[in-house]
Amino acid sequence: MAKRTHSSIGDVLNQLRDEFPDITISKIRFLESQGLVDPERTPSGYRKFYAADVERLRFILRQQREHFLPLKVIKERLDEVDRDGGFTMNTAAEVPGADRAPDPATVDALFEETQRAAQTAEAQSASAQVRDDDGPEDLNSAESGVSLTRAELARAANMTDEDLARLEEYGLVLPSQSIGERVLFDDDALAIARVCGAFMRHGIEPRHLRMYRAFAEREAGLFEQVLLPYRRQRNPEAQARTSETLGELAGLGRRLRTAVLRQTVRRTFNN
Repeated sequence: MAKRTHSSIGDVLNQLRDEFPDITISKIRFLESQGLVDPERTPSGYRKFYAADVERLRFILRQQREHFLPLKVIKERLDEVDRDGGFTMNTAAEVPGADRAPDPATVDALFEETQRAAQTAEAQSASAQVRDDDGPEDLNSAESGVSLTRAELARAANMTDEDLARLEEYGLVLPSQSIGERVLFDDDALAIARVCGAFMRHGIEPRHLRMYRAFAEREAGLFEQVLLPYRRQRNPEAQARTSETLGELAGLGRRLRTAVLRQTVRRTFNN
């Protein structure tokens, strides 16, 4: 079997994370949307990053971190590299002016404008990938790769930092991972934050929404008892049966909650 010469976007993230701990998949996608990197695509749409693409990303991230360059200026430097034949493993050291910091007064305004645009676009990109109306059959679907800081999550969910802090206080939004003192949130956190934000716009506070977390935990505990015999088995058939049964139970739970709520609301408002 021929050795694969390209990497997935997740592989690229792992290659860059040691040098750039804050890098996220949505950040890479944003740089692609701005035309700074252009990976190949498989027939099914998956990105294929080659060594030159990884070095291109590394160069972009170094220019942002070390010289605080806005994307417009980085794009100009990338054009120089492309004219000279593209990226190699040592391209960053060969680019004229790559290690020369520009006059801060010249780039400050551009940097701030580009940074705000990047943050907004990254949040919008992440938000667009996440749905908050998934059916029970989506419980075991693959993660979309969304990885957001607290500030990015608040922006993507269209809420203030204070609102997000209250959701965290009541255990509604939970981080998916921590890198040092930095916490990151996934697509589930974004979906929950958006739904909670809609509730809050109706005057329903996070403390009132705690019952949903409590009920979900109790429901998960009930389902776990049913699924335990399958989980003890390690074969693919048992795993498939676990996924199928979980989807069926979740669907039944959703239907029962809807019917009971409809019945209760009808009785309450008809009295």
